[in-house]
Amino acid sequence: NIQPAFFAANLAHEIYMNKATAKNNNETLSRSALRRQREREERYQTILKAAEKLCVKEGYHQTSINKIADLAEVSVGTVYFYFKNKEDLLAQLLDEISYLFRSRIGAEFQNADSTLEGFMNAGKMFFEEFCQKYPEKVAIMYRESIGQSQLLDEHRLKLNEKVLKDIIGAMQRMSENMGFKFPSETAIEVIAVSIMGIYQSIASHYLVSNEMNRDIKEVGEVAVNYLVGGVRDMCGIK
Repeated sequence: NIQPAFFAANLAHEIYMNKATAKNNNETLSRSALRRQREREERYQTILKAAEKLCVKEGYHQTSINKIADLAEVSVGTVYFYFKNKEDLLAQLLDEISYLFRSRIGAEFQNADSTLEGFMNAGKMFFEEFCQKYPEKVAIMYRESIGQSQLLDEHRLKLNEKVLKDIIGAMQRMSENMGFKFPSETAIEVIAVSIMGIYQSIASHYLVSNEMNRDIKEVGEVAVNYLVGGVRDMCGIK
């Protein structure tokens, strides 16, 4: 039996534990301490957003801590209070984008009860909502964080590994739910890797590079239909 190890369960547990910890901590904090905590969290997010905008607009190497501090309307010392350096800042930004990415895309597999419909909806969610709603985050994922440093490569690798497991888990659940079998475990892994590669390539080509004036929704629909058609053909699904 396939264990329900789909990432949503892990995310739900993580959220529950974070809320429980926050609740316990808040019970022992004064009102003034809670206010300071909220202010620190707001400054943290403000700095991240400023870094995101600047990295996408000017590029990672042209973005300085001074520029980030200026856009965030905080001192340079404040930025260094939260982050060791620019590399650490982008790594933490990438982690936040990773969490958002996985929570949005993965939810579609759950909502559609592990069917091909869910498979298609997850793809549509990526192109029609995530790419259009968060183009700057897509640029960070697929352009600004690539090849910049070993630390950033490690964070991107962790994201890719988690997304790969998400897709493989969803496909296994879909296979069990719909009563068909993939030729092998290798076939499932190859399809999952292909999905990641195709989505990244399309997002980079049609959205991040801005070289093609095409409707990303239409492009995404073609890509999703192509992938779903391949799964149908491989598994003999009518």
